[in-house]
Amino acid sequence: MLSTIRNFLLDLDGTVYLGHSALPGAAVFIAYLRASGRGLLFFTNNSSADANHYAAKLRRMGIEAQPRDILTSGEATVRYLIAETPYRRVYVLGVPSFEMEARWGGLTVVDDAPDAVVLAFDRTLTYAKLEKACRWLRAGVPYFATNPDRVCPTEDGYIPDCGSMTALLFEATGRRPKVIGKPNPEMVRMALAALNATPDTTAMVGDRLYTDMQMAYDSGITSILVLTGETKKEDLDAATRRPDFVFPSVRELHAEMRGA
Repeated sequence: MLSTIRNFLLDLDGTVYLGHSALPGAAVFIAYLRASGRGLLFFTNNSSADANHYAAKLRRMGIEAQPRDILTSGEATVRYLIAETPYRRVYVLGVPSFEMEARWGGLTVVDDAPDAVVLAFDRTLTYAKLEKACRWLRAGVPYFATNPDRVCPTEDGYIPDCGSMTALLFEATGRRPKVIGKPNPEMVRMALAALNATPDTTAMVGDRLYTDMQMAYDSGITSILVLTGETKKEDLDAATRRPDFVFPSVRELHAEMRGA
């Protein structure tokens, strides 16, 4: 089955790298995909930086990448709002680079009378931001989030991500957002269009059951789990559905593909 996969969607945090260091075998695996003529697109739910940042970060690790090779949940959210909704004035809980990305994408970032509230992975989160967001959410303003990840893996351990911030706002307002990033199949549709690919020849490689693998299930693409990030063997044993493939890391996935 692996031999039929011609396009790979690759998660970043916990799959290709951890913090500022590439995971063992990741650079060689990605070089193999390119040399063998396979398509690839890097997927990340981390909306605290844009595609230019991630491409530069990968290159520093010895991994060839250009901004066109990256799809972030932040970019996907902005593209969704522009293409699928009438909302253009948005109140953003996000880092300055995400606010800039929203403006570049055609949205207007406002502090008053927004059409929608957009929550991203915000490492600049303040109580004042939360207070304003709660005011708009209680008033019924439409509500979107870039991703549901509860934590973000770093070299120093896990830190709160957008999903944890969503939980905080739910306790304060009773509102849950429409999530645009993984596991929303909309990201896969964007990727298939970019790669000119079909679901039957595409796989998602990631470290999380509730985002990476769930998106693969919902999109009809092959699911490949690696155990270098959030999901551990005991989580997999308790899961209601098992991915198509499970490997300790992308290094073992690479070895399996070369031997197929």
